[in-house]
Amino acid sequence: MSSMNYDALHLKPILLLLLITILLTSINATALTNQNPKPNSTQINSNSVLVALLDSHYTELSELVEKALLLQTLEQAVSHHNITIFAPNNEALERNMDPEFKRFLLEPGNLKSLQKLLLFHIIPSRVGSKEWPGQDAGSVTHHKTLCVEEPDNRLPLTIGNSGEKIVGGLAKITRPDDVTRPDGLIHGIERLLVPRSVQEEFNRRRSLTSISAVLPEGAPVVDPRTHRLKKPAPVPAGAPPVLPIYDAMAPGPSLAPAPAPGPGGPRHHFDGESQVKDFIQTLLHYGGYNELADILVNLTSLATEMGRLVSEGYVLTVLAPNDEAMAKLTTDQLSDPGAPEQIMYYHLIPEYQTEESMYNSVRRFGKVQYDTLRLPHKVVAEEADGSVKFGSGEGSAYLFDPDIYTDGRISVQGIDGVLFPMEETTEKPVSKVSPATTAKVVAKQRRGKLLEVACSMAGVFGRKTVWKIGHKGKRMVQFGMEGSFPRESDPLK
Repeated sequence: MSSMNYDALHLKPILLLLLITILLTSINATALTNQNPKPNSTQINSNSVLVALLDSHYTELSELVEKALLLQTLEQAVSHHNITIFAPNNEALERNMDPEFKRFLLEPGNLKSLQKLLLFHIIPSRVGSKEWPGQDAGSVTHHKTLCVEEPDNRLPLTIGNSGEKIVGGLAKITRPDDVTRPDGLIHGIERLLVPRSVQEEFNRRRSLTSISAVLPEGAPVVDPRTHRLKKPAPVPAGAPPVLPIYDAMAPGPSLAPAPAPGPGGPRHHFDGESQVKDFIQTLLHYGGYNELADILVNLTSLATEMGRLVSEGYVLTVLAPNDEAMAKLTTDQLSDPGAPEQIMYYHLIPEYQTEESMYNSVRRFGKVQYDTLRLPHKVVAEEADGSVKFGSGEGSAYLFDPDIYTDGRISVQGIDGVLFPMEETTEKPVSKVSPATTAKVVAKQRRGKLLEVACSMAGVFGRKTVWKIGHKGKRMVQFGMEGSFPRESDPLK
């Protein structure tokens, strides 16, 4: 009996270890399953309506969908339910559209507006021509679209007086049930459907209300002697600031950005912070400029300072190096205190320049120097290979992505290299002098070349050798001048 109890006591720990091992194995298997989930079931079938849209004759619409980065969003929508696409024909998107409105949609900074416009043409349900409202004129049904950010997200489907099918109250269905697939269908329409929010954004940009002066407040006067502000003068609103941009900048890269002492004070003429935020988001959406955006926002406080400068009425042109160029920067170039700020200051031009204006300047004048926020250095631009080249030699950079962002106050031009100013100082040969002797700089003599060569040869035999030169006993110590050279009229002895 005692032996059986002894065996049972030994078996219990073994059973516990087995149970713990089984539990740990199941937990690890669950963790591995969670870490490596099965492929998502949102893979698009070759017979999908999205594939049919990309391969259809609605080429303009399919290109806009790709530019708006909406393919993944539509794939998720198709995986959950059928969709109905109201596709404007190519003529509506190519000829009948306002050129300014099309340019507004294609600007990288207006990506959200383009996405809302396209999603407003898609209904998350299957609505064929047979599911249209009754044949009575005036009968209407409303359907929500995929544009969830639109306040008035209801697309009406009606019947016209002559029996034609109308969507959105304006666009006629020209090709009903043009493309039919198991997960959706496409109706061809004659014109574009524009949500109200997108139209309002375009109207604000066209009227320049977001970048124009709003306060009828004059700019101050600067005393040229003290370089300080005097009493306000009657200057039209929106006029350029009286103070130079260098006086409105922060005191130094190591300090927090100071409020720009421009014309508006705390009441700014412009919304510079939102404009800077807009152009940084444009860099991220454009792609290839994430490093620059990270330096402006996280590594430095230049984004805040640029916003305050623009708020006071200053304009800026940003020469933006792409990620490939920023990756070539070494640790030594970024490790010094204030080095990122100094690098970025050299890429900020206190002018509003576009690709067209810079190219026209270099074509006409050959080389053009632009001021930068890194005083006193300037950046040189010239025409090369049909583009604009900045800098010279190995440190040059070409205008690679023109007009990434242009809003009238801030212009962003993509370049393929990081620019550094050319050092104006040249290294001078160091003379070998004793610590007690101070070296002096002596201008080169046009005459007496033989005397200079003789002195340099005699200096090889002894540093402390002293020569008596001239008839009045004037003398000169090698490398360290204690007297002076003889006058040109004095004879050599």
